[in-house]
Amino acid sequence: MAHRSAFAEPLYRRYFPATCFSTLASWLIRFLFGWSAWELTHSAFWVGVVAGAMLLPTFLFSPLFGIVSDRINPRNGLVVTVLAHGLVAALAGAADALAVLTLPALVALAVLLGAATSAHTPIRLALIPLLVQRGALPSAIGYSAMIFNTSRIIGPALGAWLVAAFSLSAGFLVATCLCLASLPSLLGIKGVRDMQGDKSESFLVALRAGFAYALSHRAIRLVLGLTLLNGALGRTLLELLPAFSGQLLDGSAETLATLSATAGAGAIVGGLFVSRLGGEQRGIVRLVLLCLAVAAGCLLAVQWLAGLLQFCALVLVLSMMTTVAGTGSQALAQLIVDEAYRGRVLSLWTMLAMGTPAIGAVAVGALAQLWGFPLVAAGTAALALLGLVLLRNRVRRGIFAVE
Repeated sequence: MAHRSAFAEPLYRRYFPATCFSTLASWLIRFLFGWSAWELTHSAFWVGVVAGAMLLPTFLFSPLFGIVSDRINPRNGLVVTVLAHGLVAALAGAADALAVLTLPALVALAVLLGAATSAHTPIRLALIPLLVQRGALPSAIGYSAMIFNTSRIIGPALGAWLVAAFSLSAGFLVATCLCLASLPSLLGIKGVRDMQGDKSESFLVALRAGFAYALSHRAIRLVLGLTLLNGALGRTLLELLPAFSGQLLDGSAETLATLSATAGAGAIVGGLFVSRLGGEQRGIVRLVLLCLAVAAGCLLAVQWLAGLLQFCALVLVLSMMTTVAGTGSQALAQLIVDEAYRGRVLSLWTMLAMGTPAIGAVAVGALAQLWGFPLVAAGTAALALLGLVLLRNRVRRGIFAVE
C-alpha cells in the first residue's frame, strides 16, 4: 500500500492543532505529578505508585470506553475528555496553592487523570480513521507519535521552568489553559459521523463480543502480545525517569527535564520514521520485532553506564525503539481490525500499551528501591528477550497480509 501523508486530508489538518495543545497539557501534568511525588517522598517506590495511578485505570475503564467509542461521535467524546484533563489540572493547582497537595491527594488526582486518559485514548484512536484515508493511517499514527513525544520534550522543560521561575500551581494553571486552547480546533471539525455500534446491546454483551473477536483473530492476538512486551520492556523505565534520575544521577529538576527531553527526541525520530511507512503489514511487524530486540539490549547496558551523557544516549535509543514498536503495533491494529470492532480492539491495545507500564512502574520501582536499577533492568531485559523469541516464532507462520 503506497504512502499517503495525513496532512493531505483536510479533517486531519483541522484536528492537528487540537491534539498539539491537549497532548502538551497532558505531558505537563504528568511531569508536575512525577516531580511532586519525588519532592514529597524522595522514594522510587512512591514515584512508581503515582505513575501507576496515572496508568492503572486503563485496565479498569479502557474496555468500557472502547464500547462507548464504537457508539458515539468521537469528536464530541474528545471534547469531554480534554475538559476532564483540564479539570484535574485545575484541582491540582488549587490544592498546591492552598498547601493541601499531600501524597494521598496527589495519588487521588493521579487516579482521576488516569480515568480521563482511559477514556481519551480509545476515543482519539477511533477518531483518526474517520479523518484520513486508509493509506494515510500509518502517517497519521506516526505524526500523532511525534506530537506525543515533542510534548515529552516541551512539557517537562516547560514544567521545570514554571516550577523554578514561578510555582507548581502556576504549572497546573498553564496546563488547564492548554486544554481550553484545544477546544476551538476540535469544535471546528465538521462532518464526523457517529459510530455505528449497536446502542441497544448491553455493555456486557458488547464487551464479550469484542474480547471474543480479538482472541479469535490470530494477527490481532500477536499485535496485542507485541504491545504487551513493548510496555513491559521499555515504557516501564521511561515512566520511572524521576526515580531513575534521583537514584543514578543527581535528581535535580534540570536533570529530569534533560532525560525527559532526550526521551522525547528519540521518540520524535521514531514517530517520523513510522509516519513515512506504507500499509505493508509484514514489513511493519518485522520492524517492531527488531526494535524490541534493540530495546532489550539497552536495558542490559544500564549496569555499565555512568554520567548524564551516557544515560542520555541510552534513553535516546530506548525511546526511539519503543516508539517505533508502539506506533508500529498500533498501525497494525488499525489496519487489521474490522470497523465494527475498532473501538473495542483499540481499547484493548490501549489497556496493554498504557496499563502494562503502570504495573511495571510499581513493580520495578519497588524492586529498584531494594536492589537498584541496573540489576532490575537486566532482569527485565532477560525476560523480554524470552518473550520476543516466542512471539517471533508466531510471526514466521505468515499470518500477516501483504498489501
